[in-house]
Amino acid sequence: MTNTQKAVVLKKQGEIAFEERPVPEIKDPHYVKVHIKKTGICGSDVHYYTHGAIGDFVVKEPMVLGHESSGVVVEVGEAVTLVKVGDRVAVEPGVPSRYSDETKSGHYNLCPHMEFAATPPIDGTLVKYYLIPEDFVVKLPDHVSLEEGACIEPLSVGVHANRLAGTGFGKKVVIFGAGPVGLVTGNVASAFGASDVVYVDVFEHKLKRAKEFGGTQIINSKDYPKEDDLVKAIQDKLGGKSPEIAIDCSGAEVCIRSAIKVLKVGGTFVQVGMGRDDVNFPITLIITKELRVLGSFRYYFDDYNIAVKLVSEGKVNAKALITHTFKFDEAIDAYNFNRDHGNEVVKTIIDGPE
Repeated sequence: MTNTQKAVVLKKQGEIAFEERPVPEIKDPHYVKVHIKKTGICGSDVHYYTHGAIGDFVVKEPMVLGHESSGVVVEVGEAVTLVKVGDRVAVEPGVPSRYSDETKSGHYNLCPHMEFAATPPIDGTLVKYYLIPEDFVVKLPDHVSLEEGACIEPLSVGVHANRLAGTGFGKKVVIFGAGPVGLVTGNVASAFGASDVVYVDVFEHKLKRAKEFGGTQIINSKDYPKEDDLVKAIQDKLGGKSPEIAIDCSGAEVCIRSAIKVLKVGGTFVQVGMGRDDVNFPITLIITKELRVLGSFRYYFDDYNIAVKLVSEGKVNAKALITHTFKFDEAIDAYNFNRDHGNEVVKTIIDGPE
């Protein structure tokens, strides 16, 4: 094994290059070394590429990209008991402090000391060998592919949102935004027992995919320029009833407002999608309908395990997410393709490195 490995590096806003980085060595006995085999391109990666920052996270020095990965365990620390060499795993890419109040309360996704792959200044997973604690990988069943394993990360976002929402048997759910996260969120809602899953988006080609992801009804909101007309259209799709749960995966102000308006009294609104820092929404309706309004940030304990189980049992169609594939040596082309053809892409997978 050589001492260096090729990495896909965001050098600065607008510039991605291949660089040699050191092959990491296990120093913590509870860590494992994973040979990364498949990595999905996330919208956040593309945003860092095109804008150089997301909120307070600013690319100030070169950073390895990638955080939606799966691979094979090739080395384990001496204290590792959860996995062994040769296991195929999905990599959960955010490692919190083990000592923060947030971690100890079970909400490690909110840990202020979180080290999350490909979030400045932390390097990501687009390398050959990646180190991760043994309890932040999930073993993949033999019949679950590594490509599906790379989709566990975005799927876990959908699992988390639905667990927060309390999605369950017979619930009526509306999903705003039919991009990758919206599709998996709706698919999880269906898997959790929702009787109706209504997708709302402005792109017809995205809505056409919704039926593959648990959608029972679809609405193109371009047909309803007025919010109240969109609200009525959703209710009409639900037989004149209002949904108990609305999950926004778009970040668009009109979707947030419409979600609050359409919800049933006592319903739950979950915000997943990122949008403008400040939006206007009907606060009086939140009060008078006594709505639960929640933010959803990444995922926490057991979300990854649930996501793997859903794929393993065929309740979520992870394979249908994958629309494009590139080789590791074509990674720069892959990012440029996602940047330039974002509306055509659901999920791009980078193979390797070998």
